[in-house]
Amino acid sequence: MLFVGDDWAEDHHDAEVQDEHGRAIRTARLPESVDGMTRFHEFVAGLLPADAKPSDVLVCIETDRGPWVAILGPP
Repeated sequence: MLFVGDDWAEDHHDAEVQDEHGRAIRTARLPESVDGMTRFHEFVAGLLPADAKPSDVLVCIETDRGPWVAILGPP
């Protein structure tokens, strides 16, 4: 299980991934763009085992609107 915090700003996102014990594993600053969204997915996926399921990742973002919220929502 991974927990991801996404601190949203107008031009970027600061993301932190924590393990199931709340220990920070990695951080990243990603641009507010399609490239940033792609990099976000690659960033998180690179920390997961090959057999991980979407339910193994919980993401918290501080806004309820915008393209990032749309891609992080349920399918």
